[in-house]
Amino acid sequence: MGKDANRKELGRFLKARRADLAPADVGLPTAGEHRRVPGLRREEVARLASISVQYYTRVEQGRLQASTPVLVTLAEVLRLDDDQRTYLLELAGKDASSQQSRPKEQEVRPQTWRLLEALTVPAVLLGRRMDILAWNPLAAALLVDFSQLTEKQRNYARLVFSDSEVRRRYMNWQTAAPDCVAFLRMEAARHPDDPLLSELVCELSIKDPHFRRWWAAHNVAAQTTGTKKLHHPLVGELILDWETLVLATDPDQQLVVWTATPNTASQEGLDFLASWVDDHASAGLGPSSTETPDDSRFGSQATPPS
Repeated sequence: MGKDANRKELGRFLKARRADLAPADVGLPTAGEHRRVPGLRREEVARLASISVQYYTRVEQGRLQASTPVLVTLAEVLRLDDDQRTYLLELAGKDASSQQSRPKEQEVRPQTWRLLEALTVPAVLLGRRMDILAWNPLAAALLVDFSQLTEKQRNYARLVFSDSEVRRRYMNWQTAAPDCVAFLRMEAARHPDDPLLSELVCELSIKDPHFRRWWAAHNVAAQTTGTKKLHHPLVGELILDWETLVLATDPDQQLVVWTATPNTASQEGLDFLASWVDDHASAGLGPSSTETPDDSRFGSQATPPS
């Protein structure tokens, strides 16, 4: 088939696949709604993929060649299996084999590991896509016991939108959550062909209407500094400043630390939480247990110091 024929076949393929999905399959409400034809509507697919209806319509009509990131996202939205995804990319003239590969896992250097251990304030190490690569005990006590999460769950944006406990702790969630979306938008610009990022965006777009709306707004921001208000079940309200430090050895790794203004109730709360962490570490309990230098709170991607 020629290019024009391929584009038309790609459009027919997309139309057939959206007809296979019910709105409930992708988390869309349908209560009391009558549909003339089965499957998803074009506007629903476009909204889930965070593209305009006009753009998607032209792709499905064979009048526009979609970019690789858009095609990868559409594959996620339409729940395509590996063979269908390969077929979609090949119809578009893309290198399907390169899109199947996953980015190399990021490793935490022993020096960074020791830095996290030495810090007396909450700190996490973020990688690509806001993946949480490592953390110190005080960060685990502040937010959530990361060691009890799977590697996939250990993603800051995913926790902010999908973890009910983390969500409850943010007193200014309506401000903090859009910031996460803006940070991910910046990540998408740096790594436009990252399939794991596309999967994350698709997952959160389907699960959370707030994420879907904020992603469609196309706001972008770099992770630099800011202030967060948290309500911790043990110490109450905390107003914490956060600062992001980019590692010179790997610009895709960022150390995020939280501090409180000296001589404030928030500083007293952090001090109390640190004492609680130390007490639990001594007893071998909770997220602050440190029996071995390569314990689980630094994740499978971390490299313990030698």
